[in-house]
Amino acid sequence: MSIGFAVSIIRSGVFQVLTMAAPMLLVGLGVGLIVSILQATTSIQEQTLTFVPKIAAILLAVALFGPWIMTSMREFTLAIMSRIPDMVR
Repeated sequence: MSIGFAVSIIRSGVFQVLTMAAPMLLVGLGVGLIVSILQATTSIQEQTLTFVPKIAAILLAVALFGPWIMTSMREFTLAIMSRIPDMVR
């Protein structure tokens, strides 16, 4: 296995992780931004107020994007397993 081959496998793995995590991270970022804007306009400075909406939104995003994430992970795993003979050479 050459260095270029190993780098391409690592690069595709990192890209896969980023694409699978992006929906939940973006939902959490959006909800956190909305809650912080509401806190700033109403002068409520409770630190724990942001956690419950973020957790609920992220769980909803996991339920919504879960099938896509599992399909993407399955395809990536099959692609890696099909490349095992090239890794051994």
